[in-house]
Amino acid sequence: MSEANCDIGLIGLAVMGQNLVLNMNDHGYKVAVFNRTVSKVDDFVENEANGTQVVGAHSIEEMCGLLKRPRRVMIMVKAGEVVDQTIEQVLPYLEKGDIVIDGGNSLYTDSTRRTKDLAAKGILFIGTGVSGGETAFNAGLEIGPSLYAYNTTNGAGLYWNCLPFEQN
Repeated sequence: MSEANCDIGLIGLAVMGQNLVLNMNDHGYKVAVFNRTVSKVDDFVENEANGTQVVGAHSIEEMCGLLKRPRRVMIMVKAGEVVDQTIEQVLPYLEKGDIVIDGGNSLYTDSTRRTKDLAAKGILFIGTGVSGGETAFNAGLEIGPSLYAYNTTNGAGLYWNCLPFEQN
């Protein structure tokens, strides 16, 4: 397995996930990616992400193994039960202090439940609303998406513009 030197992992390579990955890469972050349709990982790395520092993984275990600690995993899948299923698939490869970010605009009650459940395991959960990535990308703008993140453990709302973990 490769050295754990990626800053963040992202699961879900639909249009918004791909654009977030490219934006993070453009701002100096090394991103590991996974998609349940593994051929989409290879296609993305060979095409849209060609020439970048994006690293493709063929399993969740492999992706998590590529991440620096604390591990940061962003989930960009359809809101609802699929988010819960994805979290369950990721959990065996995480430890206390790691961070799970749901970027699928989930219902706040789901985010509140996930925050509580993961906090009991020592994992920080952040539910985010993501807006503006595809439109900005297609317009040739490099401002990227806006993220509004909320964690009910401490009640703090955080707003990030394009870069992960750099609060505005």
